[in-house]
Order: sequence, then structure tokens, then C-alpha cells
Amino acid sequence: MASAVIVGVTYGAMPPTRSKVWQTKPMAIFTRNNKAALAVSLDTEPQVKAAVGYNAGAKQIGEFYSYYDGERNTAISVPTISRARDLIASVIGRLPLKFYKLEWNDADGEYYEYRTMSRSWGHRIDRSVTNNFILSWTFDDLFFYGRAFWYVQERYADGFPASFTRLPAAMVTTTDQAGPVWFGPSKEIRFNGLPLDSKDVIQFLSPIQGITTMSTQTIKTALKLEAAAFRNASVSMPAGVLRQVGGEPLSAQELADMAHAFNEARLTNQTAALNEFLTYTESTATPDKQLITQAREFQALELARVANIPPYLAGIATGGYTYQNAQQARQDLWIFAAAAYAECISATLSSDNVLPRGNYVKLDPEDYLTELAEEMEKSEPEGAQNDAPGPGIPRTPPVS
Repeated sequence: MASAVIVGVTYGAMPPTRSKVWQTKPMAIFTRNNKAALAVSLDTEPQVKAAVGYNAGAKQIGEFYSYYDGERNTAISVPTISRARDLIASVIGRLPLKFYKLEWNDADGEYYEYRTMSRSWGHRIDRSVTNNFILSWTFDDLFFYGRAFWYVQERYADGFPASFTRLPAAMVTTTDQAGPVWFGPSKEIRFNGLPLDSKDVIQFLSPIQGITTMSTQTIKTALKLEAAAFRNASVSMPAGVLRQVGGEPLSAQELADMAHAFNEARLTNQTAALNEFLTYTESTATPDKQLITQAREFQALELARVANIPPYLAGIATGGYTYQNAQQARQDLWIFAAAAYAECISATLSSDNVLPRGNYVKLDPEDYLTELAEEMEKSEPEGAQNDAPGPGIPRTPPVS
């Protein structure tokens, strides 16, 4: 229990040594100002301690040796998931941040937007890494977990954030929301098990549920198919049946030992020896069946649907959807996959806890969508734009 000091007299637990208040304040002083000063100092002490404990998780930020990524490391081992993640991250990571402001025009009765000077973090969100890095890994958290987190490291004089750092979503837990569907920003955040002040955390909530919770069975099936293909790829000879056709009948244990020895010989020497009492009948499994190619291709198509990318971008052939040209591929990747995540990041960074009201920021895809069209147009000879396209490759007009 904290002791209460009133005009130099201490009640409660007596400290082992006299405090400065005891030594410097004589008993003859009875002023209202002194009493008020003592009351403020005593009342605020426990509040300061509580605030430090409430934001104890901030001390864990930047301790990279303790960072981990959780279930995404299992999902990323699936080739289709890895391909989808890298394709979308390559788009999100390269988009520039452009700042705008809305103003009302009384004459027209409409809002007009115009470009404004970028805040310092627009070119360097985290001063220790590039924007390409932090934006790509922010998308990574949204893709796998359905949400992402930035911690405010510095603030301007007006109170708005000036610098951020990313918090791995796998290390963040919210005691007021269990997930995996998130209903809004959390007010009770823990980082690496310790509480974190939610006012200093920018929370990105994806419109798409994270694939580590949305498609667990699909990912597990793909992993099991990969494991089965790996086992079959390690044996050059097809599977078969080892059968005893003569001699004294063998026990179950002896048959098992014999089969094990036969497999060892096949794996190491590529040649197995049998006596006249044993025969080996090969199965009809061909190499493509042993590697379960057809099943893995179907599962890759399922994972392309999960990741919301056109199948041809992951090298999957489908009857009704074919690759057209590089410009069309960029448009498809943006429309079907990257646009939702870019809008999530833009809208979150335009909220009132990041920018003053009336200001907003965009991840602008204009350069990404148009630069290839311009390069293709310059590379074509004069008059070629009116030529008929080749078979199966319809011409796509440039994006305006």
C-alpha cells in the first residue's frame, strides 16, 4: 500500500529512510499549494506504473531474434501458394503512395481531389527498410492471416504518425476477438504475449479471410500429395508384390523382414536378389501415376481458386481460360487478386488516426497498368497497331 504524506507526517508503511518530502518540508508550513502538489504526485505514481505495464509489449518490438511467422511457413511450402503470394506481393510492393485532399466546390456542388505534398513516411514508411519490403510483407500478413499491424514509432508535432514498423501478424493476439473472422479494430492487443497500447497500432483488416484459416483442408491435401510424390520419386522401380511360391511357409515377421530387405536393396543398389522360392510382380503404375501428377494438378487448380489468381498465372492449363498477352496478364492479376489488398492498405492509411480528416492516400496502380502497354506500343513498327493479332491472341486496348 502506497504511503500517504500529509504535511511531513507519514501514515501507513514507513520507508526505511526519510524521503525528500520529510527532509525538506518543515511541519510549520500549512499552505494549500503544498498539499495540492503532494496529492498530485502521490495520485499519479500508480497511474504511471499502470501505463508502463499496459504497454509492456512495446519493449518486444525490434527484438528480431524472437520474431516468428507461424502457420504461413507451412502454407508457403506449397508451390501454388508460393507463386500466388509472390505474384501479388510483386504488385503491392511496387505501387507508390500518393497523397490527396478533398475540397468541396459550392459552385458545382461536388468534391474535388487534388494532389498534396507527401508526408515523410510516404517515401520511407519504416526508416530501417524500403517501402517495397514493408508493403510486400504487410500484404503477406493480410494474405495468410486476414489482418496486419504497424506500430507507430514516431509522431509529428500535430500528433499524427511520422514513422512505422511492421509487427508480424502471427505474434499479435487480440483478447477481445478470437478470429479467424475479424469484425473491427481490436482494443485489447498483445504482442508476443505482452499488452500493447492499441492507440499506437495501425490495424489493417483484409476483406478476404486469411488462407491459413479459410482453406486448411485444401492446403493439407496439397502437402500430403507432395509428400506422396516425394516418396514415390525416391524409388526408380515401380511398386509391386513380393510373393513366396515355394519352400517352407514364412511367418508374418519373416515376410516383413524380407520385404524390408528387398526395399533396401532396391533403394541403394538398384538391384535386388531373389531365390527360386520368391517372385516379384510389378504394379502397373507408370511414372506419372507414381508422382500422382493429375491429382496434384487438380489440387494446384483448387489452390489458385483459394488465392484468387487466374490459373494460367500459376502455370495451370484450363479449358475455358487461356493466357492472352502480358498486358492482359497484368490486368487480370490486378483486378482479381491485388486490387482488394491495395484498397485495404490505402483505406487504412487514410483513416483519421493516420492522416488529418479530408486527406487520404492511395496505392496508385496507374504506372503498373500502363507502362507495359506504352512499351509494347513503342516496340511495334509503325502501322502495326492496326494489324490483325495472331491466332488465339486477341489485342487488348491500353488502359486509360
